[in-house]
Amino acid sequence: MRRQWAAAEAMELAWGGISCVARATGLSRTTILAGIRELRMQGSSQALPNPGIRRPGGGRKLVLETDPGLWDALDALVDPVTRGHPESPLRWTCKSTRKLAEELTRQGHPVSDRTVARLLYDAGYSLQANRKTREGKNHPDRNAQFEHINEQVRRVQKRGLPVVSIDTKKKENVGDFKNPGQEWRPEDDPQKVRVHDFKDKELGKAIPHGVYDMTNNQGWVSVGINHDTAHFAGNSIRQWWERMGQQRFPRASELMITADGGGSNNYRSRLWKVALQNLANDLDFKLRVCHFPPGTSKWNKIEHRLFSYITSNWRGQPLVSLQAIVNLIASTTTKTGLIVQAAVDTNVYETGIKVSDEEMANLRLTPCEFHGEWNYTIAPQQRQT
Repeated sequence: MRRQWAAAEAMELAWGGISCVARATGLSRTTILAGIRELRMQGSSQALPNPGIRRPGGGRKLVLETDPGLWDALDALVDPVTRGHPESPLRWTCKSTRKLAEELTRQGHPVSDRTVARLLYDAGYSLQANRKTREGKNHPDRNAQFEHINEQVRRVQKRGLPVVSIDTKKKENVGDFKNPGQEWRPEDDPQKVRVHDFKDKELGKAIPHGVYDMTNNQGWVSVGINHDTAHFAGNSIRQWWERMGQQRFPRASELMITADGGGSNNYRSRLWKVALQNLANDLDFKLRVCHFPPGTSKWNKIEHRLFSYITSNWRGQPLVSLQAIVNLIASTTTKTGLIVQAAVDTNVYETGIKVSDEEMANLRLTPCEFHGEWNYTIAPQQRQT
């Protein structure tokens, strides 16, 4: 329609009209002449040609038609199988569309980054982040251990006794460092933080160790400043009991603990069992411990019932001090009524402590018949008078 309108204006101007309209509209003389032919054919009742701009088969050919080997070359660059292959030119680089286009051009397939993006999209590719799904080699009794833990938890809760899930959260730099996430602030007024995430020598790192009460939906977090050791984990459970647990379970005669298979509460750690023995002696009741199989820490209740909400609550907030960390943790709530308390643990925990065979022999540890390395109880030792 634009072509025919321009042609009509040119015909009204008579001699020189085509050039005048071409200068005024930016259309080429060829386009205006084509419009004049169409108008004259309409006046003579002749059939109009295809109203499309191009004839069938006209225009620039698709890039895959002019360069049949382009897709094979692109697919070889982005195919996950080639990652790490010594002959892959982009094995250690970010495979952005710009770098892919540069490499294809170097290989004799000149193409733009936008064309690369379109080809990848048409082939079903999309930008994706890593996803934590691989848990390593599964233990043959993995599911059986899950069933054992669930059965033990139900039995203990049915008796009205406490069951807690424990773990150490990721260590956090203390100071005005960037914290992932966003929060509402006045426009063009972002929170200013340090460019580099090097640990502040004065403020150090915070080590949050959590204890989650699975029955009452309550959590306790000890924020350590020293080392993540077995004694630190044991003291965190002790603090939970003194500040929250004994109020909920005044008549408790046993405490069940579910924990990961690694970290400071490693089921192989002798020091962890010594720390539990000290805890059992202090609380004066039996501790029943169940570890999740190796590589299955995400199934631990504390991960998605406590730690995930803490992370969400302090998103976008620089953890400028230990007190700020404690306040952010303690202010974490959910619609289901989660209650969290926290405090700084200023104790200094020694590392590299060795536990002798004699000390292990003196522990009142009783392995369970089913995977005693994962499931065991520790009873309090008799007090010496």
